[in-house]
Amino acid sequence: MSLVFEERSSDSPYIDTITWGRTTADGGTIRPAEAHWHMVLVRWQGEQKLLVVGPWTTAGEVSWLAGAEILWLRFSLGTYMPHLPTRNLRDAETPLPDASSRSFWLKGSAWQFPQAGQVEIFIECLVREAVLARDPVVAAALQDRLNGTPPRTIRHHFLHTTGLSFNQITQLERAQHAAALITDGVSILDTVYEAGYFDQPHLTRALKRFIGYTPAYLARTAQVAQAPESSRAA
Repeated sequence: MSLVFEERSSDSPYIDTITWGRTTADGGTIRPAEAHWHMVLVRWQGEQKLLVVGPWTTAGEVSWLAGAEILWLRFSLGTYMPHLPTRNLRDAETPLPDASSRSFWLKGSAWQFPQAGQVEIFIECLVREAVLARDPVVAAALQDRLNGTPPRTIRHHFLHTTGLSFNQITQLERAQHAAALITDGVSILDTVYEAGYFDQPHLTRALKRFIGYTPAYLARTAQVAQAPESSRAA
């Protein structure tokens, strides 16, 4: 494996997951679409760079070089930077300018590059300085607690905060659910029904767009992974 990593959740409402790892060889893979945006810190050959990444509206390819250390901060839906609307970050990797070899510029201030064990402290500082915020409308909508709120208001908050519409996020999450069902061994036809697709072509189009693979490919991969080692060797 050319990418070795660990992941943990966070007690912070601003962070969904924290992942850190390293690359042992040059490599690449298909990256699925992603409703969340990230901060990604890359250390390679003595240099550091912080990127603001996504969200991604479609699947795509991602590659890496050997010898890098990487820290991913995946922000929860509803977390955003008020001075930098998330819709401006969609489908892109935006490098933040370096302030020094150990810091970067964000909202007119220099910030130390975060460490994996101190992410929550880093996030607290960003919140205290109003670099990060949470949108209560988005949080309530995701929990279906916005009865009576005009759809136009909800749409505005989602586009500004997440960079995506509520419908786009729903489509993406449904595709992720369908892919997980197939990977767990559920048949393609049963997945069509359980995930709420019209028919198999509808499911295929959605998975190719958001996951990067067809249902048939995911099913074959699941069968190989679940087969006994003796049969795989044969």
